Amino acid sequence: GMNALNILEDGKSFLRLSETDGWRHAYKVDIKTGKTELLTDGEYDVASSYVADSKNLYFNASPDNATQRYLYKIGLDGKGMKRLTPKEYAGINKYNVSPNGKYALHYHSNIEKPLSVRLINVKDHSVIETMVENKAFIEKLKGLDLPETSFFSVTTEDGIEVDGKMTKPTDFDKKKKYIVLFYVYGEPAGQVAKDESMGLWEMMMAQKGYVVIAMDNRGTPCLKGSEWRKSIYRKIGVINARDQALAAKEVLKWDFIDPERTAVWGWSGGGSMTLNLMFRYPEIYTAGISVAPVADQLLYDNIYQERYMGLKSENEEDFIEGSPVTYAKNLEGNLLLVHGTGDDNVHYQNSEVLVNELIKENKQ
Repeated sequence: GMNALNILEDGKSFLRLSETDGWRHAYKVDIKTGKTELLTDGEYDVASSYVADSKNLYFNASPDNATQRYLYKIGLDGKGMKRLTPKEYAGINKYNVSPNGKYALHYHSNIEKPLSVRLINVKDHSVIETMVENKAFIEKLKGLDLPETSFFSVTTEDGIEVDGKMTKPTDFDKKKKYIVLFYVYGEPAGQVAKDESMGLWEMMMAQKGYVVIAMDNRGTPCLKGSEWRKSIYRKIGVINARDQALAAKEVLKWDFIDPERTAVWGWSGGGSMTLNLMFRYPEIYTAGISVAPVADQLLYDNIYQERYMGLKSENEEDFIEGSPVTYAKNLEGNLLLVHGTGDDNVHYQNSEVLVNELIKENKQ
């Protein structure tokens, strides 16, 4: 895990993940002297570290593609880095490694393949036993008219390169104009444009004729370096909404997209993002569905909000600036607000506060 203290070399040293050089790297720390040694040198992030044996550290990374994840090993001397995940497992690979580092449960999926699980020998990634193949599900999917999903990136006018995942309608015709439906999240708790198995919901919406797109703005936990992830500090609702809106502007230039009818939806942090996009960029988004949004950041739990926004006692103005309710008066498009009164995470009061503000501003 990210926080487990891995003891190495029979108790002589321990492993520490740190971002001091701008990337999340693994360092070996000598317990007696405190001397640190960088193991994973290079311009890439360690997604997570697993275990170390007497010779190697095993970790998850994807140096060439932030939408994917693979198992790597590197010597405790920082040499001999090698990808262990075989070529046929392109996409997202997650591992649950045994404490002795010999065995692991390997979870794999990509945009074309649903989840499969196997028990492997870590050393050579050989399969001991396949636990989940999902054969019946794969067979059922073959009977569906499946849309095509692909990856893209756009560069915003701020010079930010944003990764995206796009699902096109099944009978896609590049001469037609399609309504785009953006699925958003956009906070430090999740990345949406990942090479993992598609949701049936996206497939259904594509079958209904929409182009469904998910993009990752700055502040999301992508493997794009420390600055990418930490730039959102004290700026939730500001920097992430700006990246999404400016990336959407680039997408709306495409020939097959209808720039006049742009839809957006999200849940929780994505609900907040939907509101921020509808309120701050009404010229871009014409319709939105916001589910369980944080309308006012002062109403969300401090363990999350203060971690990324600072302390209310020091910079309350940032909490207010990033909150959708502050800009509710700018609503122009069609907005559907959905919230469960029993929500014990994003409390229902968020939507009551927002509804009151919209009524005050005479917004439908």
